[in-house]
Amino acid sequence: MVPPGGTPHIADRADPPDSRTMRVFRGPRRARERRTSGIPGAARTPVAARALLGALPGLAAVAALFLCANGVERAADEQTARAAPAAADRYAAPRPDIVPRSVWLGDAARPQPAPRYDDKVVAVFVHHTDTPNGYDCADVPAILRGVYQGQTGARDWDDIGYNFVVDRCGTVYEGRAGGIDRPVTGAHTQGFNHRTTGIAALGTYTAGVPVPDALTDAIAAVAAWKLGESGTDPRGEVALVSSNGLSRFAAGATATLPAVAGHDDGYATSCPGAALTARLGDIRDTAARLQGRA
Repeated sequence: MVPPGGTPHIADRADPPDSRTMRVFRGPRRARERRTSGIPGAARTPVAARALLGALPGLAAVAALFLCANGVERAADEQTARAAPAAADRYAAPRPDIVPRSVWLGDAARPQPAPRYDDKVVAVFVHHTDTPNGYDCADVPAILRGVYQGQTGARDWDDIGYNFVVDRCGTVYEGRAGGIDRPVTGAHTQGFNHRTTGIAALGTYTAGVPVPDALTDAIAAVAAWKLGESGTDPRGEVALVSSNGLSRFAAGATATLPAVAGHDDGYATSCPGAALTARLGDIRDTAARLQGRA
């Protein structure tokens, strides 16, 4: 996979008018008082502040009163926001047990650049590793080292692409380096590595292959936890921006995709296999239940 690029954000700026060309008409004192009393928030202005404002030119007083009222309204909005529980807190799911990469990788780790991070995770892409299924779960660390060596060797990636790998016994392994609890940018789905987590099922799950419940339950647990941190419903859809024209979408295009998607939703591939794709609905429902959603 080619690591994705980014799209810069350009902020617009408006220059203020030249105040030297502005003529100020003050008008009679009583008219100024009537206009001032009609400004939102003026009645809440302290007595001392009103006395000070009375000494200012007419338009300057109006501007100051507006800023004061705006400050009162902004404080009220902030208080309301603090009172309402955030969706991320409401739908947080527990972190499942995860085997750290140091346990399965050990001294086989290669020198690599520093990890990259996003601001949050709003989607999960489900994969399969396209490796044999008849493995003993005690042999998984050795199998993962083989996957790592294949991706960093023959494919010349800087690290294993998946953020997490789940075996058929339901054990979750840390994949890509950077920190289990952080939104690490992976290399798992061409064009859609930003703001996503890649979870790979160890094995090959093409049509007709049994998919263990322990495996799908573990994928759901990781999805519920990672998506819960951003308040994302695993059953919903999210907007993602393609960073690479080799995906199913042109670079820069916004795609609406499932929050728990298959690899083939973003890239032209048969991954994660027809059998595992058929279980994505179950994974979404289980993840939503783990987040406490009805």
